Amino acid sequence: MKKLILYCLILINCSVVLSQNIDDLTFGTDTTLEIVTWNVENFPKNGQTTINYLKQVIQSIDADIIAFQEITDTTLFKQMIIDLPDYQYYIQSSWYGGLAYIYKTSTIQVIANYEIYTTSPYWSPFPRAPQVMEFTFMNMNFIVINNHLKCCGDGVLNLNNPDDEENRRYIANNLLREYINTNYTNNKVMVMGDFNDEITDLQENNVFQQILNDSENFLFADIEIANGSNSDWSYPTYPSHLDHILITNELFTEFETNGSEIRTIKIDEYLAGGWNEYENNISDHRPVGIKILPDLSANIDKIDKSKISFSNYPNPFSNTTTFCFDEIIENSIIEIYNSFGNKVHTIYLTQGQTFVTWNARDNQTGIYFVKYISDGKTIANTKIMIIK
Repeated sequence: MKKLILYCLILINCSVVLSQNIDDLTFGTDTTLEIVTWNVENFPKNGQTTINYLKQVIQSIDADIIAFQEITDTTLFKQMIIDLPDYQYYIQSSWYGGLAYIYKTSTIQVIANYEIYTTSPYWSPFPRAPQVMEFTFMNMNFIVINNHLKCCGDGVLNLNNPDDEENRRYIANNLLREYINTNYTNNKVMVMGDFNDEITDLQENNVFQQILNDSENFLFADIEIANGSNSDWSYPTYPSHLDHILITNELFTEFETNGSEIRTIKIDEYLAGGWNEYENNISDHRPVGIKILPDLSANIDKIDKSKISFSNYPNPFSNTTTFCFDEIIENSIIEIYNSFGNKVHTIYLTQGQTFVTWNARDNQTGIYFVKYISDGKTIANTKIMIIK
C-alpha cells in the first residue's frame, strides 16, 4: 500500500511539472524594477516560431526592461515589439548581431539612449559598442549598459597579445569600469550582457579581476549563481555561466533588501520538450534577470527621527490603519504615495490632533510611502503595506 501511495505521489508531481507552460512563468512585480539580459542567438533563430515564443515569454516574465544581444534581423525584431503594445524598443545597429532594449512604457521613462566606445581604437575590445540607457523608474534615476563581448579563446589570459580573446575581454571590462568611474559618479548603474567569460576563473586568467578587486564600488549580482550549481547557469550547453549583471555600490543596499533578487530564468523548464525545444527554437543562452526594490525614502528629506514621533498601526493592513504623531501645533498634512511615486491621498490635520485613521479600501495591495509634512517641510516618513 505504501509503495502504491508513493507511486501515485510521483505521478502527481510529474504531471504538475509537465503541465507547466510559458504562461506559468513569472518574474516581474508591481513594486520592483526588473531588468533582464538575454542573448537570443541570431534572432530569429527559427523564424516565425522564434518570434511566437519570444512574444509569449516577454509577456509572461513581465520585466520592465530587457537588454537583448544578437539581434540579427532588426526589421522582424521591431515588428515583434510593435505587436506587444506595452513595450517600446531601442536599436542602434545590427553590427555583429546587434544590441537592443525593450522597455515598458507604463513604468520606464527614458532619458537618453546612446552608444559608447564607438571609434576605431575600441573596435578590438568592443566588437559591438556598449549601449547605454538612462531612465527613471518611480521618479528615481538609473543607468543600464548592455554589452556583448568578444567570444572564444583558450582560457588563458595573455596580456602581451592584443589579439588574445581573453585580453580583449579584459581590456573591455576595464574600460567599462573606467567609464563608469569617470562619467557616472554617484549614479545607480547596472552593467549586463553576454560577457563570454566566467567570473569564477582563477585570478591569473580572470578577465574581470580588476572589477572583482574593487569590491567597495562594484558587485557582480550573479556571483552566487556563478558559484552555485551548473543547473542554474546561463549557458547549459558547455556548461558555463557567461551572462552577468554588475551593479555599482549605489545599488548595494537596495539589492540586499528582501524584495530584490537575481535569477537565471529557466524558460526551458516550462517547455514540454525541455532544453532541446528551447535551444532549437529560441536560443543557446538562458536570460538572467535582476529584481530591485527601490528605496524611495532616498528621495525624501533627511530627518532626525529620534526627535519625531510618527507611526502607524497596524502595518501591514487590509483596509484601515491609524497614524499617530505629536500634537499638531501648526498646519500639517500626511501625503501617501504608491510604489510608482504617484500621490494617492492627502490627509489634512488640525491643531490639537494626535492621530488619524486612513481608510484604504479603494487602494490595491502593495507598498506605499508616507510623508508627514508640517509647515511645508517633510519632518517624518514611513513605509506601509496594504494586503487585501
